[in-house]
Amino acid sequence: MSTIRVSPLEVQVRCDWFDGRPRAIRLAREELHVLAVTRVRDESAAYPAAFGPRTCFEVLTETARLALVYRHRDRRWIVEGLEPTAAGRTLDPVGLLAPAA
Repeated sequence: MSTIRVSPLEVQVRCDWFDGRPRAIRLAREELHVLAVTRVRDESAAYPAAFGPRTCFEVLTETARLALVYRHRDRRWIVEGLEPTAAGRTLDPVGLLAPAA
């Protein structure tokens, strides 16, 4: 499967105190524990002028792989994409995905 781009959705993220990696993500009423951070991309030198510098994380949870972004200018966490895992249930807490036909 591939990552599905979604309209940016603000989420709450708990991070590790020592290294700043995401540990848990609160999406709607559900808390997702981060199993692994698979990629990190620092966009502090080249970034969209409208949003400012940001750091992009690709994280693996029990139910999905998420494209998670931290916007440094406004100090917000945003989910920009998701990919449901084969083992987990479909993650769609606020109707991000269109119904299957």
